[in-house]
Amino acid sequence: MKIRYLGHSCFQIESSDGIKIVTDPYSPMGIKMPKVEADIVTSSHSHYDHNYFEGVSGDFVVVNTAAPIRVKGINIRGFEAFHDDENGNKRGRNIIFVIEVDGVNVCHMGDLGHKLAKEQINSLGSVDVLLIPVGGFFTIGPEDAADIVKAIAPKIAIPMHFKPDIPQNVKFELPIVGADAFLSLLNGTKYGSDTLSIDKEHLPPSTQIIQLASAAELQKI
Repeated sequence: MKIRYLGHSCFQIESSDGIKIVTDPYSPMGIKMPKVEADIVTSSHSHYDHNYFEGVSGDFVVVNTAAPIRVKGINIRGFEAFHDDENGNKRGRNIIFVIEVDGVNVCHMGDLGHKLAKEQINSLGSVDVLLIPVGGFFTIGPEDAADIVKAIAPKIAIPMHFKPDIPQNVKFELPIVGADAFLSLLNGTKYGSDTLSIDKEHLPPSTQIIQLASAAELQKI
């Protein structure tokens, strides 16, 4: 399988037989999603930067509830969470998705806004690849994200929902921080490509923290 980072909380996950899953597509906001197609699109919640279905092409199925579902041979389980640390009273609900692709369990945490209890972590089951927000303000920040990574102990953790490295002539709309603080807490590395190939039989023995390059297009002021 391959995971391609499209910016913000958006990834395209492609199975070995060509099924494409896109997570949390976003509308233009200083960065713009590249052209992308999908068979399945997951949306963790109904905010503009996580449900921009118009930016995705193809005859895709939308998955935006926590009910378990099997679509085009892909098993997806959803788990109810919140977009804030006030039980959703501030920003509403958020869905965590665990997507099984080629035997690899990929967990996309959406806009998780709170710490996870042990019972919540256990309910996720085995997680091979964790896609986790780290930018703070609207979601958990670097410290809470690092704690969750340690508790879940995935084979690979990839940060998302952070301020991208962009030039001064590009206006990014969200008041969130970059990924560097999170990377420093867990000795993470920056990867030179926006795409990572993953094989169930060759996962690392212990957690690796990898920041993917972004395929997002920049919108100049």
